[in-house]
Amino acid sequence: FTSLRISSLNRHVKTHSDEKPHVCHLCLKAFRTATLLRNHVNAHTGTRPYKCCDCDMAFVTSGELARHRRYKHTLEKPFKCSICKYSSVEASKLKRHIRSHTGERPYACCLCSYASKDTYKLKRHMVTHSGEKPYECYICQARFTQSGTMKIHILQKHGENVPKYECPHCSTFIARKSDLGVHLRNLHSYMAVAIKCSYCEAVFHERYALTQHKKTHRNEKRFKCDQCNYACKQ
Repeated sequence: FTSLRISSLNRHVKTHSDEKPHVCHLCLKAFRTATLLRNHVNAHTGTRPYKCCDCDMAFVTSGELARHRRYKHTLEKPFKCSICKYSSVEASKLKRHIRSHTGERPYACCLCSYASKDTYKLKRHMVTHSGEKPYECYICQARFTQSGTMKIHILQKHGENVPKYECPHCSTFIARKSDLGVHLRNLHSYMAVAIKCSYCEAVFHERYALTQHKKTHRNEKRFKCDQCNYACKQ
């Protein structure tokens, strides 16, 4: 990390420390910086000091206000990929996008070989191990392990009047056109850096092809006991 300002460097260095000297007087939660504490207390009290100059919205933090203005008013996307034409409203989304070029998957499952480029997908994957079904259809109360599966269910079972966008590359149906764009970019776009299958030596330049290939390994019992003939999937 480098910065033009000493204050930014000092703030960054604090992220490496476990010290949290700023304590909330309402719930005793502790924070590294006074700014984080102030934002937290504002959330308690409902105070929204950062007001948008173009509409009536107001926000707890300046970061939330900046994000709102980019999404709703300026449409600015200042965070640009140096490899392709992708640009983003948020730095975190650009960081996640760049991993699609590098193939980096820093968030690994502790129970199997799955690894993800972001924490949300790892959290969603962990549900497949626990058997938990936290997503409920608001129409028929059927339950699902993933929100995407629930959305497909609603479209296919209850969506007579819902617009359906079909992916031209696979059988996926998606409710919103913007979500179809995300689907195409994440699963069907060409990746300059090929990703290797975590089960064998095969490599792929498209995420969807890799996903389909991994299904061929679904019933393999790769983990074998060296004391007897027992083998299992995980």
